Amino acid sequence: MDTDVIDTLVGIKPGSALDAIRKRRPDARKEAQASYRALFAPEISGEVTATERFAVAAFLTGLHGDAETAAFYAAGHAAGGASAELRSAIDTAIAAAKGQGPYGSYPAGPLSREDTTGPTHRVAPDIRGALGPRLAAALDHMHLLVFHPRDSAPAALRALLDAGWSTTDIVTLSQIAAFLSFQIRVVAGLRVLAAGAKAR
Repeated sequence: MDTDVIDTLVGIKPGSALDAIRKRRPDARKEAQASYRALFAPEISGEVTATERFAVAAFLTGLHGDAETAAFYAAGHAAGGASAELRSAIDTAIAAAKGQGPYGSYPAGPLSREDTTGPTHRVAPDIRGALGPRLAAALDHMHLLVFHPRDSAPAALRALLDAGWSTTDIVTLSQIAAFLSFQIRVVAGLRVLAAGAKAR
């Protein structure tokens, strides 16, 4: 847990050029790792279990299409004791939910020209049995945040509440989604820098 996750995902070695770049922003580096620990190894986990946290992360990173990051969180899910059936259900859900996005509609106005229709995801009934109602609802919500952020509405939160997530749990889910979006983009940017350094 003390190993910096972003460094791990990018393959940053101590003393490397990318290590030097990250050292220019020590607070950002420290806080990113602290955020990871707070979300995936909290001192007090609350009602959101480690299995749920990593299941949601594995699904969300799978939707983003970053194979290495998705594999990292899938490995965390497995290491946390998730059953083979649950892990297989997550993989199946990812394959069914992938898309391009973002989809959705803006309020009527100048941005309406960017409206794009796209599929709304619901976990298939046969997969819901393996996931359970809480995780199934969480995965549907993660798909909304990744592919339909413009379409977020109170009804989406109601679906989570109806599935057994508390308001505090929903905040945790939102924090996980926001953090992973940030982490994925930082990792992608650092990989571009690494590729550029190798090309020189």
